[in-house]
Amino acid sequence: MSRRTLVVVGYGPVAHRLVAEVRALDRTDGWRIVVLGEEPRGAYNRVALSSLVSGLTPADLALPAPDFLVDVRLSTTVTEIDRERRTVRCSDGTRHPYDALVLATGSRPFVPPVPGHDLPHCFTYRTVEDIDAIRAAARAGRPGVVIGGGLLGLEAADALRHLGMRPHVVEAAPRLMPLQVDTGGGRLLASLVRDLGVEVRCEAATVSVEEHGVRLADGTEIEAGLVVFSAGIRPRDELAAATGLATGERGGFLVDDRLRTDDERIWAVGECAAVEGRCHGLLAPGHRMAAAVARQLLGLDHPPFADTGQPTRLKLLGIGVSGFGDIHARTEGAIEFSEDDRAGGRYRKLVLAPDGRTLLGRVEVATAGT
Repeated sequence: MSRRTLVVVGYGPVAHRLVAEVRALDRTDGWRIVVLGEEPRGAYNRVALSSLVSGLTPADLALPAPDFLVDVRLSTTVTEIDRERRTVRCSDGTRHPYDALVLATGSRPFVPPVPGHDLPHCFTYRTVEDIDAIRAAARAGRPGVVIGGGLLGLEAADALRHLGMRPHVVEAAPRLMPLQVDTGGGRLLASLVRDLGVEVRCEAATVSVEEHGVRLADGTEIEAGLVVFSAGIRPRDELAAATGLATGERGGFLVDDRLRTDDERIWAVGECAAVEGRCHGLLAPGHRMAAAVARQLLGLDHPPFADTGQPTRLKLLGIGVSGFGDIHARTEGAIEFSEDDRAGGRYRKLVLAPDGRTLLGRVEVATAGT
């Protein structure tokens, strides 16, 4: 039987998982895989990016190299997909034919278009190269501002702290990590973060970046030796328009619950995939997408992809945060139970359905060891 060609566009952790799944399931070596990655290095553990400021090297984060049936091309940008001829073209002029194409282009940091956002002391927090640039610019004892108080924003603030800087976090929402915690949890989280030496300003909109600081909408100016933008992500779906592939309302390649676009030979996985219109920004659902597509390529049974509602758990700055489901008790008749032990450094909340037995949501914020 002739070997078919799978082309994967992008080589982040989700693409790596897809390749590993296909190779593990492909007992007859029926698929040859070509991976086209934009970054100059192989796939690495992006979740552990912050560890680069505390002693680890990029080699420590590298994911295992694939076997001989996988042709990985680094520093390679795909510029065109020809659906009729089933080929992709790269910026270096090369073309790669495919029998199946998986788009795993990931996302890019969102940088608010405020005046000064492109000054030399402004950075994003996404790649090894970003961390290298931040380390080179950091000066111990100087203040640094992180714009965005979500998970990556707090990781960036922790990185600045490890580099000896005095970090400030500016968040437009009323609380830190607004997608994972409610008001009570956000209040404790901000208090715990401040106790660790990180200044926090919520409900604060950035209107400009100046040469030596950041200006907020209320007129406040925060001194800053460097500025890190961590204000969310946007799916990398630039190939959609010229290719004629549909996108979700908020971006991303529109796919069904099998992760397939409206072209039966093209799938999308990870942060660039708008599954029935919704993008998923975490690694766990990306891994499940990769496994689902791998099974399809090998003709194996697979359940449709669905949001399992698994809790988001993280531990950084010595603080554990977990959020799940209807954390704001918006379900009609929902019952809330909460424990707010600020002295003990712990906040917990359960949201139950009106029957009092079905768990709808849960929030927990706690210092390490509590």
